[in-house]
Amino acid sequence: MRHFELLTLGDELLLGLVGNSHGTFIGSQLARRGVMLQRNITLGDDAGAIARQFAESWRVADVVITTGGLGPTCDDRTREAVARELGQKLVHDENVERALRERFERFGMCMTANNLKQAQRPERAEILHNPNGTAPGLWVEQDGKVLCMLPGPPNELRPMFTEQVMPRLARLGFIAGEEAYVQMRTIGVGESLLETKLQPVFDRHGASDPARLGVAYCAHPGAVDCRISSPGGLISRTQLENIACECAAQLGENLLCVGHDELPQVVARLLVANKRLLAIAEDATGGMLANCFNDIPDQNHFFAGAAVCHTHESKMQLIDVPEEVLLQHNGASDEGAIAMATGAAERMGADYALAITGFEYNPRAGNEHGGPVHIGMYSPNGAWAKTVTYPGPPLALRQRAITAGLDWLRRELLKEKNTQS
Repeated sequence: MRHFELLTLGDELLLGLVGNSHGTFIGSQLARRGVMLQRNITLGDDAGAIARQFAESWRVADVVITTGGLGPTCDDRTREAVARELGQKLVHDENVERALRERFERFGMCMTANNLKQAQRPERAEILHNPNGTAPGLWVEQDGKVLCMLPGPPNELRPMFTEQVMPRLARLGFIAGEEAYVQMRTIGVGESLLETKLQPVFDRHGASDPARLGVAYCAHPGAVDCRISSPGGLISRTQLENIACECAAQLGENLLCVGHDELPQVVARLLVANKRLLAIAEDATGGMLANCFNDIPDQNHFFAGAAVCHTHESKMQLIDVPEEVLLQHNGASDEGAIAMATGAAERMGADYALAITGFEYNPRAGNEHGGPVHIGMYSPNGAWAKTVTYPGPPLALRQRAITAGLDWLRRELLKEKNTQS
């Protein structure tokens, strides 16, 4: 197996000013192609430290990936430090300079002289085009090894990695040309129960031999992933997919998907398939529920809109929650959640609506949870509410409440889809 190392660079990472998500993203992308990162080391912007660590990683690894330190300012030192360790001179790339000038002109901005630093590259490096920023990535093949240098901003790094780096690694044979495992994403069933349900299927297909069938579980809040693979290559991809189909029959509605889709994507796909529109009303989650759908294309095909209402007045004015409901039951109640969902659906012309209202978190009082949270659903068949209580701080509680609400909606949409078919 090839040895991969990742160097994430930047003082801002060590100071905690920016979250270090690169290891998670790059590690997961490589794992899909049968490769595990051996190390992820985070360093500051000191050129000497970068050079020393790169020299060590270059000595032991087949592939070294760096992130950050390719920008125009004085603290961007990765390019220079690495070039010295490779024994390559930095050269000025006219094509990169031209692209930089065109980008600044396109956005009506004046390009300062320090931006030309981004046009420098090790003399034998190839440029990885960056359509989302100014600093290009760099690709070096030397001594039978690969160096990939990527910019730090995630919106620049991620598309560059998936669209340019992964195909190059596959062509060189450093990663598999297709996914190395089949993933089943489940929801509403715990890790231990999931294993109990699926183990008979795996036993029928030779799970006693780990070279034949590998099984791995990964738990997330409210969900569990199960990945199956054939480490020894004794089972084909098609056979793995057939095993996943057998597992799906055992799981029923607890199977979210086969693949990597998140819960909001699955819900959106079901809404489109059922030709339904969704509306959202929320106070406890402060817009987080609506935000789940922000990055899904063609929202107008399934998402009518959302209202974030904290006060009684805003609930009455924006989504027509009756004043008597608020006075008799308070907004944070099952009755309030049903009224919010119903009002949102009727105001926005939606077929379904979800509402989340609830908790007050007071850490000074020593409470370990912020519950209860009330989730309301409006559907073509009626309106209901449920109450959930989870331990943990506010953010974790909000996320779990959102998962519970979306999964409830998913199951209702599945029932409707099955009825239609």
